[in-house]
Amino acid sequence: MPEAEEFDAFYARVFRPLVGEIFLVTGDLHEAQDVVQEALSRAAARWARVNRYEAPDLWVRRVALNLAADGARRRRRWLAALSRVGPPHAQIPAASAEAVALAQALRTLPVCYRQVLVLHYYMAMRVDEVAAELAIPTGTVKTRLARGRRALARALGEPVPVKEVDHA
Repeated sequence: MPEAEEFDAFYARVFRPLVGEIFLVTGDLHEAQDVVQEALSRAAARWARVNRYEAPDLWVRRVALNLAADGARRRRRWLAALSRVGPPHAQIPAASAEAVALAQALRTLPVCYRQVLVLHYYMAMRVDEVAAELAIPTGTVKTRLARGRRALARALGEPVPVKEVDHA
C-alpha cells in the first residue's frame, strides 16, 4: 500500500476516537477537532518515521495531549489579560445536558488532572499505561487521579468520598 494511502487509512481510523478523547480534555469540540487535526498534520509530515512506530496512534495522541495543554495555557493567559478589560464571551453550549455538565466540570480542572482522568477512565488505560503515555511517574498519576476525582466530584456538585480506592 503506498504511503499516502496508508496515512489516509490511519487518519480515517483514529480521527473520530481521538477527537472524543481530546474533547474530554479540552471541553470544546471545535478545539478538540483542531488539536487532533494539527497532531495528524504533524504525523503526516513525518509519516515515513511515525508509521514505523509500534503504535503510531499513541504518538499522535501524545502530540494532541501536548497541544491541548498548550492551548489551555494560552487560554489562561488570554483570560487573565481579558479580565483586565472586561468579561469573556459566552460559550456555545453542547448538544446534551450531560455532555455540557461533564465538559464544564472537566474544564474547571487543571489540564494535568483532565489528562489522567480521560486516559484512565474514558480510555480505560491502567495507571502504568497512563504514566508511560504522559511520561510521568505512576505515583504522580495516582495522585492526579485522586485529586482529579475529588475536584470533579466537587465541580459536579456530588459528595466527595472520604476514602477512595484506586483502580490501578
